[in-house]
Amino acid sequence: MTAFVESCVETVADSAVAAERRARGRPRAAKLMKLLADKKNILVTTHLSPDPDALASAHGLCALLEQKLKSAKVSMSIKGRIGGGINEVFVRYANLKLQPWDDAALNEYDAIILLDTQPPFAFSPLPPNVPPLGVIDHHRSRHGKPRWPFSDIRTDVGATSSIVFSYFMELDVPIRPDLAATLLFAIESDLAGAAGTPTELDNLALSSLTLVADPRKLYQMRYVDLPQSYFTIFAEGLLGAVYYDHAILSHLESIDSLEKPAVVADFLLRFDKVDWAFVTAVHEGKLVMSIRTSSSKMAAADMAKRLLRKIGEGGGHRTKAGGFVKLETGSAAEVERWREILRRRYLRALLIKGARPQRLVPKTDSHMVAVR
Repeated sequence: MTAFVESCVETVADSAVAAERRARGRPRAAKLMKLLADKKNILVTTHLSPDPDALASAHGLCALLEQKLKSAKVSMSIKGRIGGGINEVFVRYANLKLQPWDDAALNEYDAIILLDTQPPFAFSPLPPNVPPLGVIDHHRSRHGKPRWPFSDIRTDVGATSSIVFSYFMELDVPIRPDLAATLLFAIESDLAGAAGTPTELDNLALSSLTLVADPRKLYQMRYVDLPQSYFTIFAEGLLGAVYYDHAILSHLESIDSLEKPAVVADFLLRFDKVDWAFVTAVHEGKLVMSIRTSSSKMAAADMAKRLLRKIGEGGGHRTKAGGFVKLETGSAAEVERWREILRRRYLRALLIKGARPQRLVPKTDSHMVAVR
């Protein structure tokens, strides 16, 4: 090991000690292991339409439990379809071992651990009569004090995968290179896309995982091949994008994956004249939305709350949020009516009055390109 690498390792170790010292008193891995000590059939799951952070944190917790609870059967299962594109490719490269979801079999588990969401949330996979034993998440909740035996909800942390990483650190369990690459990519994707600011734990996870991650697997995840539908959706989002002062918005027609408005919103936020991006789309009888911001004046989660007050459901973090409005008929007129309501609320929340919409991509005489 070179002197440079040794110094990097020492720096990470010092940071780990400091982070662990500041984390004392929080419900963490030791308490979770104690609650699971006598369990024989454990389910680890996450929200509907999971993103890489949800998938990686659940996968990481499964790996940890399998190492620490040798006599228990640990299963990972996802309810519903994992959207095509980035998420689907991520599942393949991360080698996730997913069991089929079965609502009727939920009562057969003697412990359920829910990650990156909470039971009251709209995208939780659990029915109201099936409470989890534990919840690990980084989203803000408006539903009062948690009612589960184990609750580790850290709203100051940028990714649930960072919290799961801290469990490995606390229990002194090594992380395999392939799992390190999976967790590292998940944390990067949850932080980078929305101009998120990593916390101390996120930075510690990023630096530590970088030292051990399988570089080939990490490269595969960062530079995935995407289907043509992704390029179509980017073109649609760009050509339809308009901005008012420091806020941009766009609309996508029918989509097959909830990750698409999110990645378009991430991209639109990079426009140097705006610090808010808002993208809507139609998906399975809902008008869904993704919000991104780099502003320090209001959290994206608060914006979602304002936009959806009394008409829909949603939530999120300081820099990113999402939600939906249920559609009755799904007609073009109904979609346009809700879009207009959301647009007005969006501009009103940002105190933007009288600004004329400007196209992000100005129209030209022809968008046709000659093919030679």
